[in-house]
Amino acid sequence: MRANRQTSRQLAAGLVTTLSCCLVLLALLVPSELSLLSAATLLRVPLEALLGLAFLLLLPEKARWLAIPLFGVALGLLAMRKLLNIGFLAVLARPFDPSVDWILLRSAMRFLAGAIGPFPAIGCLTTAVIFGTGVIVALTKSVHRLARLVTGHNLAASRAVVVLAAIWLGCAVFGTQIVPGVDVAAAGSVDYLRHRHALAVNRDVQEIPATSAEWDSFGNTPDDRLLTALRGKDVVFAFVESYGRSAIEDSEYATQIGAVLDAGNRRLRTAGFDSRSAFLTSPTAGGGSWLAHGTLLSGLWIEKQQHYDRLATSQRMTLTKAFRRAGWRTVGVMPGNPADWPESRSLGYDRVYNATDMAYRGPRFSWASMPDQYTLVRFERTERVAPERQPVMAEITLVSSHAPWDPIPRLINWEHVGDGSVFGDLAAADAPPEAILTRKPGRVRANYRASIEYSLSSLISYVETYGDDDLVVIYLGDHQPSPIVTGYGVSRDVPITIIARDATVLDRIESWGWRPGLKPNPDAPVWRMDAFRNRFLSAFGAQPEPTKHRH
Repeated sequence: MRANRQTSRQLAAGLVTTLSCCLVLLALLVPSELSLLSAATLLRVPLEALLGLAFLLLLPEKARWLAIPLFGVALGLLAMRKLLNIGFLAVLARPFDPSVDWILLRSAMRFLAGAIGPFPAIGCLTTAVIFGTGVIVALTKSVHRLARLVTGHNLAASRAVVVLAAIWLGCAVFGTQIVPGVDVAAAGSVDYLRHRHALAVNRDVQEIPATSAEWDSFGNTPDDRLLTALRGKDVVFAFVESYGRSAIEDSEYATQIGAVLDAGNRRLRTAGFDSRSAFLTSPTAGGGSWLAHGTLLSGLWIEKQQHYDRLATSQRMTLTKAFRRAGWRTVGVMPGNPADWPESRSLGYDRVYNATDMAYRGPRFSWASMPDQYTLVRFERTERVAPERQPVMAEITLVSSHAPWDPIPRLINWEHVGDGSVFGDLAAADAPPEAILTRKPGRVRANYRASIEYSLSSLISYVETYGDDDLVVIYLGDHQPSPIVTGYGVSRDVPITIIARDATVLDRIESWGWRPGLKPNPDAPVWRMDAFRNRFLSAFGAQPEPTKHRH
Protein backbone atom coordinates (compact mmCIF):
# COMPACT_ATOMS: atom_id res chain seq x y z
CA MET A 1 0.00 0.00 0.00
CA ARG A 2 2.79 2.39 0.94
CA ALA A 3 4.57 1.58 -2.34
CA ASN A 4 1.39 2.33 -4.26
CA ARG A 5 1.03 5.69 -2.52
CA GLN A 6 4.64 6.52 -3.27
CA THR A 7 4.16 5.57 -6.92
CA SER A 8 1.05 7.73 -7.12
CA ARG A 9 2.89 10.67 -5.62
CA GLN A 10 5.74 10.24 -8.09
CA LEU A 11 3.31 10.08 -11.01
CA ALA A 12 1.50 13.16 -9.73
CA ALA A 13 4.79 15.02 -9.27
CA GLY A 14 5.88 14.04 -12.77
CA LEU A 15 2.56 15.21 -14.19
CA VAL A 16 2.81 18.56 -12.42
CA THR A 17 6.38 19.00 -13.64
CA THR A 18 5.32 18.17 -17.20
CA LEU A 19 2.45 20.65 -17.00
CA SER A 20 4.80 23.30 -15.61
CA CYS A 21 7.22 22.75 -18.49
CA CYS A 22 4.38 22.93 -21.03
CA LEU A 23 3.04 26.14 -19.47
CA VAL A 24 6.44 27.84 -19.61
CA LEU A 25 7.00 26.73 -23.21
CA LEU A 26 3.53 27.96 -24.20
CA ALA A 27 4.22 31.37 -22.66
CA LEU A 28 7.44 31.61 -24.68
CA LEU A 29 6.30 30.05 -27.96
CA VAL A 30 2.75 31.32 -28.44
CA PRO A 31 2.98 34.32 -30.83
CA SER A 32 1.51 37.74 -30.09
CA GLU A 33 -0.75 37.54 -33.17
CA LEU A 34 -3.52 34.98 -33.44
CA SER A 35 -3.03 34.66 -37.21
CA LEU A 36 0.49 33.28 -36.59
CA LEU A 37 -0.64 30.57 -34.17
CA SER A 38 -0.50 26.97 -35.38
CA ALA A 39 0.61 23.61 -34.08
CA ALA A 40 3.90 24.13 -35.91
CA THR A 41 4.75 27.16 -33.78
CA LEU A 42 4.98 24.84 -30.75
CA LEU A 43 7.54 22.55 -32.44
CA ARG A 44 10.41 24.93 -31.76
CA VAL A 45 13.23 25.46 -29.27
CA PRO A 46 12.91 28.85 -27.54
CA LEU A 47 16.17 30.72 -27.06
CA GLU A 48 14.71 32.47 -24.01
CA ALA A 49 14.35 29.14 -22.16
CA LEU A 50 17.99 28.23 -22.82
CA LEU A 51 19.24 31.63 -21.67
CA GLY A 52 17.09 31.46 -18.54
CA LEU A 53 18.37 28.00 -17.63
CA ALA A 54 21.99 29.01 -18.20
CA PHE A 55 21.53 32.15 -16.12
CA LEU A 56 20.00 30.21 -13.19
CA LEU A 57 22.78 27.62 -13.25
CA LEU A 58 25.48 30.32 -13.20
CA LEU A 59 23.94 32.33 -10.36
CA PRO A 60 25.07 31.79 -6.75
CA GLU A 61 22.49 29.89 -4.69
CA LYS A 62 21.23 32.90 -2.67
CA ALA A 63 20.88 35.11 -5.72
CA ARG A 64 19.24 32.25 -7.61
CA TRP A 65 16.31 31.95 -5.21
CA LEU A 66 15.78 35.70 -5.38
CA ALA A 67 15.82 35.64 -9.18
CA ILE A 68 13.41 32.73 -9.64
CA PRO A 69 10.20 34.57 -8.56
CA LEU A 70 11.27 37.58 -10.63
CA PHE A 71 11.64 35.31 -13.66
CA GLY A 72 8.22 33.83 -13.00
CA VAL A 73 6.49 37.19 -12.66
CA ALA A 74 8.27 38.53 -15.76
CA LEU A 75 7.18 35.48 -17.75
CA GLY A 76 3.60 35.90 -16.50
CA LEU A 77 3.58 39.57 -17.49
CA LEU A 78 4.98 38.65 -20.92
CA ALA A 79 2.18 36.11 -21.39
CA MET A 80 -0.48 38.66 -20.39
CA ARG A 81 1.04 41.25 -22.69
CA LYS A 82 0.87 38.79 -25.60
CA LEU A 83 -2.78 37.99 -24.81
CA LEU A 84 -3.62 41.68 -24.68
CA ASN A 85 -1.81 42.17 -27.97
CA ILE A 86 -3.91 39.41 -29.55
CA GLY A 87 -7.06 41.07 -28.19
CA PHE A 88 -6.12 44.53 -29.44
CA LEU A 89 -5.32 43.21 -32.91
CA ALA A 90 -8.66 41.37 -33.01
CA VAL A 91 -10.74 44.35 -31.86
CA LEU A 92 -8.81 47.53 -32.70
CA ALA A 93 -6.59 46.21 -35.51
CA ARG A 94 -3.44 47.48 -33.80
CA PRO A 95 -0.98 46.13 -31.22
CA PHE A 96 -1.27 46.77 -27.50
CA ASP A 97 0.88 49.59 -26.13
CA PRO A 98 1.20 49.18 -22.33
CA SER A 99 2.48 52.71 -21.82
CA VAL A 100 -0.66 54.41 -23.12
CA ASP A 101 -3.48 51.88 -23.57
CA TRP A 102 -4.49 51.33 -19.93
CA ILE A 103 -6.51 54.52 -20.25
CA LEU A 104 -8.86 52.62 -22.60
CA LEU A 105 -10.07 50.41 -19.72
CA ARG A 106 -12.75 52.96 -18.87
CA SER A 107 -14.00 53.02 -22.47
CA ALA A 108 -14.02 49.22 -22.57
CA MET A 109 -16.12 49.08 -19.40
CA ARG A 110 -18.52 51.66 -20.84
CA PHE A 111 -18.92 49.56 -23.94
CA LEU A 112 -19.53 46.36 -21.98
CA ALA A 113 -21.96 48.06 -19.61
CA GLY A 114 -23.92 49.40 -22.57
CA ALA A 115 -23.81 46.12 -24.48
CA ILE A 116 -24.52 43.53 -21.78
CA GLY A 117 -25.42 45.57 -18.71
CA PRO A 118 -23.39 46.95 -15.76
CA PHE A 119 -23.35 43.85 -13.56
CA PRO A 120 -22.27 41.41 -16.32
CA ALA A 121 -19.63 43.99 -17.28
CA ILE A 122 -18.28 44.03 -13.73
CA GLY A 123 -18.34 40.23 -13.81
CA CYS A 124 -16.27 40.26 -17.02
CA LEU A 125 -13.74 42.64 -15.48
CA THR A 126 -13.51 40.54 -12.31
CA THR A 127 -13.02 37.37 -14.37
CA ALA A 128 -10.28 39.05 -16.41
CA VAL A 129 -8.46 40.20 -13.26
CA ILE A 130 -8.70 36.72 -11.69
CA PHE A 131 -7.54 35.09 -14.91
CA GLY A 132 -4.59 37.46 -15.31
CA THR A 133 -3.53 36.99 -11.69
CA GLY A 134 -3.90 33.22 -12.08
CA VAL A 135 -1.66 33.19 -15.16
CA ILE A 136 1.08 35.11 -13.35
CA VAL A 137 0.84 32.93 -10.23
CA ALA A 138 0.79 29.70 -12.26
CA LEU A 139 3.82 30.70 -14.30
CA THR A 140 5.73 31.83 -11.21
CA LYS A 141 5.08 28.46 -9.52
CA SER A 142 5.98 26.63 -12.73
CA VAL A 143 9.32 28.45 -13.00
CA HIS A 144 10.01 27.73 -9.33
CA ARG A 145 9.28 24.01 -9.76
CA LEU A 146 11.41 23.69 -12.88
CA ALA A 147 14.25 25.64 -11.24
CA ARG A 148 14.27 23.23 -8.29
CA LEU A 149 14.41 20.29 -10.69
CA VAL A 150 17.25 21.82 -12.70
CA THR A 151 19.36 22.92 -9.74
CA GLY A 152 18.82 19.53 -8.09
CA HIS A 153 20.51 17.92 -11.09
CA ASN A 154 23.10 20.60 -11.72
CA LEU A 155 25.59 18.61 -13.79
CA ALA A 156 23.00 16.92 -16.02
CA ALA A 157 21.16 20.19 -16.53
CA SER A 158 24.38 21.99 -17.51
CA ARG A 159 25.17 19.33 -20.10
CA ALA A 160 21.62 19.46 -21.44
CA VAL A 161 21.82 23.25 -21.81
CA VAL A 162 25.10 22.98 -23.75
CA VAL A 163 23.67 20.32 -26.08
CA LEU A 164 20.41 22.22 -26.64
CA ALA A 165 22.30 25.47 -27.20
CA ALA A 166 24.45 23.78 -29.86
CA ILE A 167 21.34 22.35 -31.51
CA TRP A 168 19.64 25.76 -31.40
CA LEU A 169 22.67 27.49 -32.90
CA GLY A 170 22.99 24.91 -35.66
CA CYS A 171 19.30 25.17 -36.51
CA ALA A 172 19.55 28.98 -36.52
CA VAL A 173 22.59 29.00 -38.84
CA PHE A 174 21.11 26.52 -41.33
CA GLY A 175 17.51 27.70 -41.01
CA THR A 176 16.26 24.23 -40.06
CA GLN A 177 12.49 23.77 -40.37
CA ILE A 178 10.38 20.74 -39.41
CA VAL A 179 7.33 22.41 -40.91
CA PRO A 180 7.83 24.73 -43.92
CA GLY A 181 7.90 28.38 -42.89
CA VAL A 182 8.53 27.70 -39.18
CA ASP A 183 12.14 27.76 -37.93
CA VAL A 184 13.08 25.31 -35.17
CA ALA A 185 15.33 27.94 -33.56
CA ALA A 186 12.83 30.34 -32.00
CA ALA A 187 13.39 33.75 -30.40
CA GLY A 188 9.81 35.02 -30.73
CA SER A 189 9.53 36.66 -27.33
CA VAL A 190 12.82 38.51 -27.76
CA ASP A 191 11.74 39.68 -31.21
CA TYR A 192 8.35 40.75 -29.86
CA LEU A 193 9.84 42.84 -27.04
CA ARG A 194 12.45 44.36 -29.35
CA HIS A 195 9.75 45.29 -31.85
CA ARG A 196 7.56 46.83 -29.15
CA HIS A 197 10.54 48.85 -27.89
CA ALA A 198 11.16 50.17 -31.43
CA LEU A 199 7.50 51.20 -31.66
CA ALA A 200 7.76 52.95 -28.29
CA VAL A 201 10.77 54.95 -29.48
CA ASN A 202 8.94 55.83 -32.69
CA ARG A 203 5.89 56.82 -30.64
CA ASP A 204 7.96 59.28 -28.64
CA VAL A 205 9.07 60.91 -31.89
CA GLN A 206 5.46 61.11 -33.08
CA GLU A 207 4.34 63.08 -30.03
CA ILE A 208 5.35 66.30 -31.84
CA PRO A 209 2.03 67.03 -33.66
CA ALA A 210 0.03 67.21 -30.43
CA THR A 211 2.55 69.53 -28.77
CA SER A 212 2.52 71.83 -31.80
CA ALA A 213 -1.27 72.18 -31.93
CA GLU A 214 -1.11 75.95 -31.41
CA TRP A 215 0.85 76.48 -34.62
CA ASP A 216 -2.10 76.82 -36.95
CA SER A 217 -2.25 78.12 -40.52
CA PHE A 218 -5.84 79.31 -40.00
CA GLY A 219 -5.44 80.56 -36.42
CA ASN A 220 -5.08 84.23 -37.41
CA THR A 221 -7.63 84.31 -40.22
CA PRO A 222 -10.14 87.16 -39.60
CA ASP A 223 -13.62 85.95 -38.63
CA ASP A 224 -15.28 87.65 -41.59
CA ARG A 225 -13.11 85.66 -44.03
CA LEU A 226 -13.96 82.24 -42.58
CA LEU A 227 -16.48 79.99 -44.38
CA THR A 228 -17.91 82.83 -46.45
CA ALA A 229 -19.31 80.47 -49.12
CA LEU A 230 -21.48 78.69 -46.55
CA ARG A 231 -23.05 81.74 -44.90
CA GLY A 232 -26.71 81.12 -44.08
CA LYS A 233 -26.40 77.33 -44.40
CA ASP A 234 -27.03 74.74 -41.71
CA VAL A 235 -23.99 72.47 -41.89
CA VAL A 236 -24.14 68.96 -40.40
CA PHE A 237 -21.11 66.73 -39.90
CA ALA A 238 -22.56 63.25 -39.26
CA PHE A 239 -20.26 60.44 -38.18
CA VAL A 240 -21.66 57.00 -38.99
CA GLU A 241 -20.17 54.58 -36.47
CA SER A 242 -18.02 51.78 -37.97
CA TYR A 243 -18.85 52.77 -41.57
CA GLY A 244 -15.64 51.75 -43.29
CA ARG A 245 -14.52 51.10 -46.83
CA SER A 246 -15.20 47.39 -46.36
CA ALA A 247 -18.91 48.16 -46.01
CA ILE A 248 -19.12 49.18 -49.67
CA GLU A 249 -16.40 47.00 -51.19
CA ASP A 250 -16.39 43.68 -49.29
CA SER A 251 -18.59 41.22 -51.19
CA GLU A 252 -20.29 40.18 -47.94
CA TYR A 253 -21.75 43.67 -47.45
CA ALA A 254 -21.39 45.62 -50.70
CA THR A 255 -24.48 44.36 -52.51
CA GLN A 256 -27.01 45.26 -49.81
CA ILE A 257 -25.34 48.44 -48.57
CA GLY A 258 -24.65 49.53 -52.14
CA ALA A 259 -28.35 49.06 -52.94
CA VAL A 260 -29.27 51.37 -50.04
CA LEU A 261 -26.86 54.04 -51.31
CA ASP A 262 -27.97 53.70 -54.94
CA ALA A 263 -31.65 53.94 -54.00
CA GLY A 264 -30.92 56.86 -51.70
CA ASN A 265 -29.00 58.63 -54.44
CA ARG A 266 -31.97 58.36 -56.79
CA ARG A 267 -34.39 59.62 -54.13
CA LEU A 268 -32.22 62.58 -53.18
CA ARG A 269 -31.69 63.59 -56.79
CA THR A 270 -35.46 63.51 -57.27
CA ALA A 271 -35.70 65.86 -54.27
CA GLY A 272 -33.17 68.21 -55.90
CA PHE A 273 -30.04 67.20 -53.97
CA ASP A 274 -26.66 66.33 -55.42
CA SER A 275 -23.66 64.71 -53.75
CA ARG A 276 -19.95 63.98 -54.07
CA SER A 277 -18.00 61.16 -52.38
CA ALA A 278 -14.45 60.02 -51.70
CA PHE A 279 -12.39 58.28 -49.00
CA LEU A 280 -10.50 59.44 -45.92
CA THR A 281 -7.93 57.37 -44.03
CA SER A 282 -8.87 57.21 -40.35
CA PRO A 283 -6.25 57.26 -37.57
CA THR A 284 -8.03 54.39 -35.78
CA ALA A 285 -9.90 51.15 -36.43
CA GLY A 286 -12.33 49.02 -34.46
CA GLY A 287 -12.91 51.74 -31.83
CA GLY A 288 -11.70 55.09 -30.54
CA SER A 289 -14.25 57.09 -32.55
CA TRP A 290 -13.36 60.32 -30.77
CA LEU A 291 -9.83 60.13 -32.21
CA ALA A 292 -11.28 60.23 -35.72
CA HIS A 293 -13.64 63.08 -34.76
CA GLY A 294 -10.72 65.07 -33.37
CA THR A 295 -8.60 64.37 -36.45
CA LEU A 296 -11.26 65.52 -38.92
CA LEU A 297 -12.16 68.67 -37.00
CA SER A 298 -8.65 69.75 -36.00
CA GLY A 299 -6.53 68.82 -39.02
CA LEU A 300 -4.10 67.03 -36.69
CA TRP A 301 -3.35 63.30 -36.75
CA ILE A 302 -4.93 62.23 -33.44
CA GLU A 303 -4.16 58.52 -33.04
CA LYS A 304 -3.70 58.29 -29.26
CA GLN A 305 -5.65 59.49 -26.25
CA GLN A 306 -2.72 61.65 -25.16
CA HIS A 307 -2.91 63.54 -28.47
CA TYR A 308 -6.63 64.08 -28.01
CA ASP A 309 -6.20 65.33 -24.44
CA ARG A 310 -3.58 67.81 -25.61
CA LEU A 311 -5.82 69.01 -28.42
CA ALA A 312 -8.66 69.64 -25.96
CA THR A 313 -6.53 72.12 -24.04
CA SER A 314 -4.84 73.78 -27.04
CA GLN A 315 -5.73 76.86 -29.10
CA ARG A 316 -5.96 74.82 -32.30
CA MET A 317 -8.61 76.09 -34.74
CA THR A 318 -11.07 73.20 -35.03
CA LEU A 319 -13.82 73.33 -37.62
CA THR A 320 -16.21 73.84 -34.72
CA LYS A 321 -14.29 76.93 -33.59
CA ALA A 322 -14.11 78.23 -37.16
CA PHE A 323 -17.89 78.00 -37.59
CA ARG A 324 -18.50 79.65 -34.21
CA ARG A 325 -16.14 82.52 -35.03
CA ALA A 326 -17.89 82.95 -38.38
CA GLY A 327 -21.31 83.36 -36.76
CA TRP A 328 -22.77 79.85 -36.54
CA ARG A 329 -24.31 78.28 -33.46
CA THR A 330 -22.21 75.15 -32.88
CA VAL A 331 -23.73 72.05 -31.30
CA GLY A 332 -22.77 68.46 -30.70
CA VAL A 333 -25.48 65.80 -30.73
CA MET A 334 -23.87 62.83 -29.02
CA PRO A 335 -26.27 60.16 -27.76
CA GLY A 336 -23.33 57.90 -26.95
CA ASN A 337 -22.08 60.30 -24.26
CA PRO A 338 -23.72 59.30 -20.95
CA ALA A 339 -22.79 62.52 -19.13
CA ASP A 340 -21.42 66.03 -19.57
CA TRP A 341 -18.35 66.57 -21.73
CA PRO A 342 -16.10 69.06 -19.90
CA GLU A 343 -13.82 69.77 -22.89
CA SER A 344 -16.67 70.71 -25.24
CA ARG A 345 -16.37 74.47 -24.71
CA SER A 346 -12.63 74.51 -25.35
CA LEU A 347 -13.21 72.53 -28.56
CA GLY A 348 -15.68 75.13 -29.84
CA TYR A 349 -19.19 73.89 -28.99
CA ASP A 350 -21.93 76.25 -27.80
CA ARG A 351 -24.09 73.33 -26.70
CA VAL A 352 -23.68 69.56 -26.47
CA TYR A 353 -26.63 67.19 -26.21
CA ASN A 354 -25.59 64.03 -24.39
CA ALA A 355 -27.79 60.99 -23.80
CA THR A 356 -29.56 62.53 -20.80
CA ASP A 357 -30.39 65.70 -22.77
CA MET A 358 -32.17 63.89 -25.58
CA ALA A 359 -35.53 63.38 -23.78
CA TYR A 360 -35.65 59.83 -25.10
CA ARG A 361 -38.28 57.56 -23.53
CA GLY A 362 -37.76 54.42 -25.56
CA PRO A 363 -35.65 51.30 -24.90
CA ARG A 364 -31.89 51.02 -25.22
CA PHE A 365 -30.62 49.34 -28.34
CA SER A 366 -27.62 47.66 -26.74
CA TRP A 367 -24.68 50.13 -26.55
CA ALA A 368 -26.62 52.62 -28.65
CA SER A 369 -28.85 54.39 -26.16
CA MET A 370 -31.34 55.39 -28.89
CA PRO A 371 -31.95 54.83 -32.63
CA ASP A 372 -30.31 57.16 -35.14
CA GLN A 373 -33.71 58.21 -36.45
CA TYR A 374 -34.60 59.60 -33.02
CA THR A 375 -31.21 61.36 -32.78
CA LEU A 376 -31.82 63.12 -36.10
CA VAL A 377 -35.40 64.13 -35.36
CA ARG A 378 -34.38 65.43 -31.94
CA PHE A 379 -31.75 67.62 -33.62
CA GLU A 380 -34.37 68.87 -36.06
CA ARG A 381 -36.83 69.76 -33.29
CA THR A 382 -34.36 71.48 -30.99
CA GLU A 383 -32.11 73.32 -33.46
CA ARG A 384 -33.69 73.79 -36.89
CA VAL A 385 -37.39 74.54 -36.28
CA ALA A 386 -37.07 78.03 -34.74
CA PRO A 387 -37.97 80.66 -37.40
CA GLU A 388 -35.62 83.35 -36.06
CA ARG A 389 -32.25 81.77 -35.38
CA GLN A 390 -28.65 81.85 -36.47
CA PRO A 391 -27.46 79.06 -38.78
CA VAL A 392 -26.30 75.95 -36.96
CA MET A 393 -23.22 73.81 -37.42
CA ALA A 394 -23.70 70.38 -35.82
CA GLU A 395 -21.52 67.37 -35.20
CA ILE A 396 -23.89 64.40 -34.91
CA THR A 397 -22.79 60.90 -33.98
CA LEU A 398 -24.97 58.11 -35.36
CA VAL A 399 -24.39 55.17 -33.05
CA SER A 400 -26.94 52.55 -34.14
CA SER A 401 -24.12 50.92 -36.12
CA HIS A 402 -21.91 50.66 -33.02
CA ALA A 403 -20.93 47.16 -31.88
CA PRO A 404 -22.41 44.77 -30.77
CA TRP A 405 -24.93 45.35 -33.60
CA ASP A 406 -27.95 43.79 -31.95
CA PRO A 407 -30.78 44.62 -31.57
CA ILE A 408 -31.15 46.85 -34.65
CA PRO A 409 -33.89 49.51 -34.96
CA ARG A 410 -36.26 49.80 -37.91
CA LEU A 411 -36.93 52.97 -39.88
CA ILE A 412 -40.46 54.25 -39.21
CA ASN A 413 -42.57 57.22 -40.29
CA TRP A 414 -40.92 60.40 -38.99
CA GLU A 415 -44.24 61.70 -37.68
CA HIS A 416 -44.55 58.67 -35.41
CA VAL A 417 -41.15 58.97 -33.71
CA GLY A 418 -42.44 61.08 -30.80
CA ASP A 419 -40.47 60.57 -27.60
CA GLY A 420 -39.06 57.24 -28.80
CA SER A 421 -41.43 54.99 -26.87
CA VAL A 422 -42.71 53.69 -30.21
CA PHE A 423 -39.42 51.78 -30.59
CA GLY A 424 -40.22 49.52 -27.61
CA ASP A 425 -41.64 46.63 -29.60
CA LEU A 426 -38.81 46.84 -32.13
CA ALA A 427 -36.11 46.43 -29.46
CA ALA A 428 -37.89 43.44 -27.93
CA ALA A 429 -38.12 41.67 -31.28
CA ASP A 430 -34.40 40.90 -31.56
CA ALA A 431 -31.96 38.98 -29.42
CA PRO A 432 -30.97 40.59 -26.11
CA PRO A 433 -27.66 42.51 -26.07
CA GLU A 434 -25.90 39.90 -23.95
CA ALA A 435 -26.37 37.44 -26.84
CA ILE A 436 -23.14 38.90 -28.26
CA LEU A 437 -21.26 36.59 -25.89
CA THR A 438 -22.53 33.52 -27.77
CA ARG A 439 -23.26 34.91 -31.23
CA LYS A 440 -21.56 33.22 -34.16
CA PRO A 441 -19.22 35.34 -36.35
CA GLY A 442 -21.53 34.97 -39.36
CA ARG A 443 -24.42 36.42 -37.38
CA VAL A 444 -22.23 39.27 -36.15
CA ARG A 445 -21.28 40.20 -39.72
CA ALA A 446 -24.88 40.01 -40.93
CA ASN A 447 -25.97 42.27 -38.07
CA TYR A 448 -23.16 44.71 -38.82
CA ARG A 449 -24.36 45.00 -42.41
CA ALA A 450 -27.96 45.52 -41.29
CA SER A 451 -26.94 48.22 -38.81
CA ILE A 452 -25.04 50.18 -41.47
CA GLU A 453 -28.05 49.87 -43.78
CA TYR A 454 -30.24 51.30 -41.01
CA SER A 455 -27.92 54.22 -40.17
CA LEU A 456 -27.50 55.23 -43.81
CA SER A 457 -31.23 54.85 -44.49
CA SER A 458 -32.02 57.08 -41.51
CA LEU A 459 -29.66 59.80 -42.68
CA ILE A 460 -30.83 59.68 -46.31
CA SER A 461 -34.47 59.77 -45.22
CA TYR A 462 -33.74 62.69 -42.89
CA VAL A 463 -32.27 64.76 -45.73
CA GLU A 464 -35.16 63.78 -48.01
CA THR A 465 -37.76 64.70 -45.36
CA TYR A 466 -36.28 67.81 -43.72
CA GLY A 467 -33.65 69.03 -46.17
CA ASP A 468 -33.90 72.38 -47.96
CA ASP A 469 -31.73 74.77 -49.95
CA ASP A 470 -29.92 75.82 -46.76
CA LEU A 471 -28.91 72.35 -45.55
CA VAL A 472 -25.44 70.91 -46.21
CA VAL A 473 -24.66 67.44 -44.86
CA ILE A 474 -21.18 65.95 -44.68
CA TYR A 475 -21.35 62.36 -43.50
CA LEU A 476 -18.53 59.88 -43.10
CA GLY A 477 -17.41 56.81 -41.23
CA ASP A 478 -15.30 57.26 -38.14
CA HIS A 479 -13.34 54.04 -38.65
CA GLN A 480 -13.48 50.50 -40.00
CA PRO A 481 -15.16 47.94 -37.71
CA SER A 482 -13.12 45.34 -35.84
CA PRO A 483 -11.35 42.54 -37.78
CA ILE A 484 -14.09 40.04 -36.87
CA VAL A 485 -16.12 41.97 -39.46
CA THR A 486 -13.47 43.02 -42.00
CA GLY A 487 -10.78 40.38 -41.60
CA TYR A 488 -7.14 41.32 -41.10
CA GLY A 489 -4.99 43.45 -43.37
CA VAL A 490 -7.65 45.82 -44.70
CA SER A 491 -7.14 49.56 -45.11
CA ARG A 492 -8.29 52.18 -42.61
CA ASP A 493 -10.19 54.09 -45.26
CA VAL A 494 -13.73 55.33 -44.62
CA PRO A 495 -16.23 56.80 -47.11
CA ILE A 496 -17.09 60.51 -46.92
CA THR A 497 -19.94 62.25 -48.77
CA ILE A 498 -21.14 65.86 -49.11
CA ILE A 499 -24.85 66.41 -49.87
CA ALA A 500 -26.35 69.79 -50.87
CA ARG A 501 -29.26 71.15 -52.87
CA ASP A 502 -27.47 74.43 -53.60
CA ALA A 503 -25.25 73.68 -56.62
CA THR A 504 -22.76 76.41 -55.67
CA VAL A 505 -21.71 74.35 -52.62
CA LEU A 506 -20.54 71.42 -54.75
CA ASP A 507 -19.03 73.79 -57.31
CA ARG A 508 -16.63 74.89 -54.57
CA ILE A 509 -15.13 71.38 -54.32
CA GLU A 510 -14.99 70.61 -58.04
CA SER A 511 -11.19 70.61 -57.94
CA TRP A 512 -11.19 67.87 -55.29
CA GLY A 513 -12.09 65.25 -57.87
CA TRP A 514 -14.67 63.57 -55.63
CA ARG A 515 -17.06 61.22 -57.43
CA PRO A 516 -20.78 61.97 -57.99
CA GLY A 517 -23.26 60.10 -55.79
CA LEU A 518 -23.45 58.72 -52.26
CA LYS A 519 -20.99 55.87 -52.91
CA PRO A 520 -17.36 56.55 -53.83
CA ASN A 521 -15.93 54.47 -56.66
CA PRO A 522 -12.86 52.31 -55.92
CA ASP A 523 -10.71 54.88 -57.75
CA ALA A 524 -12.10 57.86 -55.81
CA PRO A 525 -9.51 60.13 -54.12
CA VAL A 526 -8.13 59.00 -50.77
CA TRP A 527 -6.91 61.65 -48.29
CA ARG A 528 -5.62 61.30 -44.78
CA MET A 529 -8.38 62.42 -42.47
CA ASP A 530 -6.26 65.24 -41.04
CA ALA A 531 -6.03 66.79 -44.55
CA PHE A 532 -9.76 67.50 -44.66
CA ARG A 533 -9.88 70.56 -42.37
CA ASN A 534 -7.48 72.72 -44.37
CA ARG A 535 -9.04 71.79 -47.71
CA PHE A 536 -12.54 72.44 -46.40
CA LEU A 537 -11.67 75.84 -44.92
CA SER A 538 -9.81 76.82 -48.10
CA ALA A 539 -12.65 75.71 -50.40
CA PHE A 540 -15.34 77.64 -48.51
CA GLY A 541 -13.39 80.65 -47.23
CA ALA A 542 -10.00 82.31 -47.12
CA GLN A 543 -6.67 80.69 -47.92
CA PRO A 544 -4.48 79.80 -44.92
CA GLU A 545 -1.99 82.28 -43.53
CA PRO A 546 1.72 81.38 -43.60
CA THR A 547 3.08 80.07 -40.29
CA LYS A 548 6.43 79.21 -38.77
CA HIS A 549 5.34 75.60 -38.46
CA ARG A 550 2.84 73.68 -40.55
CA HIS A 551 1.45 70.24 -39.68
